[in-house]
Amino acid sequence: MIINSIIQEFLRNEARERFLRYVQIETTSDENSGTHPSSETQWNLARMVKEELEALRLQDVVLDEYCYVYGTLPTSEGVTAPPITFCAHLDTSSSESGKQVKPVLHERYDGGIITFPDNSDLQLSPENSPELKKYLRQTIITASGTTLLGADDKAGIAEIMATLAALQQFKDFSHPELRIVFTPDEEIGEGTLHIKKEKLGRYGYTLDGGDMGELEDECFDALRATLTFHGVNVHPGTAKNRMINAAAIAARFVAMLPEYETPEHTEIREGFYHLTRINGEENLAEIRFILRDFEPAANLKRAELLQHLIQVFEFKYPGLRIELHLKEQYKNMREVLQKYPEVTSKAEQAIEMAGVELIKKAIRGGTDGSRFSFQGMPTPNIFTGGLLAHSKKEWIPEIALQKAAEVILYVCELWTKNE
Repeated sequence: MIINSIIQEFLRNEARERFLRYVQIETTSDENSGTHPSSETQWNLARMVKEELEALRLQDVVLDEYCYVYGTLPTSEGVTAPPITFCAHLDTSSSESGKQVKPVLHERYDGGIITFPDNSDLQLSPENSPELKKYLRQTIITASGTTLLGADDKAGIAEIMATLAALQQFKDFSHPELRIVFTPDEEIGEGTLHIKKEKLGRYGYTLDGGDMGELEDECFDALRATLTFHGVNVHPGTAKNRMINAAAIAARFVAMLPEYETPEHTEIREGFYHLTRINGEENLAEIRFILRDFEPAANLKRAELLQHLIQVFEFKYPGLRIELHLKEQYKNMREVLQKYPEVTSKAEQAIEMAGVELIKKAIRGGTDGSRFSFQGMPTPNIFTGGLLAHSKKEWIPEIALQKAAEVILYVCELWTKNE
C-alpha cells in the first residue's frame, strides 16, 4: 500500500501531538541511584504510554516491576512473517535538566538564527547545526532554552505510537505480529538490564536519534572506567614530602591522556576517552571515563593506557593507591547484524519508499539495539530526526516525526512479503 497524503497528515498530527505531550513529562535517569528504574519520574511516562497502548487495543499490555512497557499487535490475517519488535526508550539524559520542558514550535523556518524564549544567550543556527539548512520552510521544534527537549528518545516513542494508531485507522496495511517495547534507563546503559526476552520478536528495530534518513547497523564498542585515588592528607603547613593530594593527582592524571582522543577532537570512526566526572579532596578522589571505539581491540588499548598510567603515578607518588574498575557497557552490533543482512536491507528499502534520502552510517554512541542484537534479536537503528541531543539546543524537524512513522509502516509491509 502507498502512503497517501491523508495517511501522511494523520501520521504527522498523531506523532506531533504525542511528542509534545511526552516531552513535558520529566524522565531523567540517574546512574548513581542504584535502583531500577533509576528514577521515579520514568514511571509517569510509562503509565501514560501503557494506557495509550490499551486505548489502541493492543494485546498483552504490561507495565512490569522494572518500568518496562510491553504490548502486542496481532499479525494481519493471512500473514505468517516472524514477529518484529519496535523499541524506544523512556528516559532522558542527565546532561541537561529534563524538568518542566516547554516545547516551542518555530514554524516555516527561514534559514536564520533560532532564539529561545527563556534563554536570551542561547542561539541555534546553521553555523552550530548545519543540518538546519535541509529544513527550510519546515517547522522546527526546540525546548525553551533552559532544558533539553527530550527528542532523545520521546520522538521514537511518538513515532511508534503514531504508527500503531495508523494501523488501527487504516486497515489496508498488512503487518507481522508487532511486539512493542519501551525501556527505562537506556541513557545510563541499563536499557535491557531487566528485559523479558520472551516478549521480544525475532528481529527488531530501535528508533533512537539521528537525522532524517539515517540508518545505523554499527555502533561503538563501549567501556566505562572508574578510577579511585587514595591519598594522604596532612596539614598544608607541614605537608612537604608528606601529603599525597588525591584530587590534585587525579587532575594531573586526566591531563596525561591524549587531548586529540576526546569527543571534541574526533568524528566519523575515531574513538575517544571522554571524562564524565571528576571530584574529590586530599584523601580521596574519583574520575570517570567512557571509552569508545568501533574496534574492540582499540578500546582495550585505551584501557591498557589507563593501567600503565596507574603504574607510573603510583611509582611517582609513593603511598598513592589507584583502583581501576572497568565495566563493559555495550558491543559493536555490527558483529551480529552482518549475519542478518535482510534486517537492515528492509529498513533501507523502507526509508527510500518513504521518499527520504538514505544516510547509512555508524552510531557514535549506542542504543538498546546493541544489547538486543547480542541477546538474540538482531536490531539496527532507524532515525527519529532528533539532533543535538543532550543539550539545550536539541531540536527536531516536525517532518521527521511523520517520515519515521512512514518508515515503520513500510518496514511492516516489507516483512509480510518475506514470510
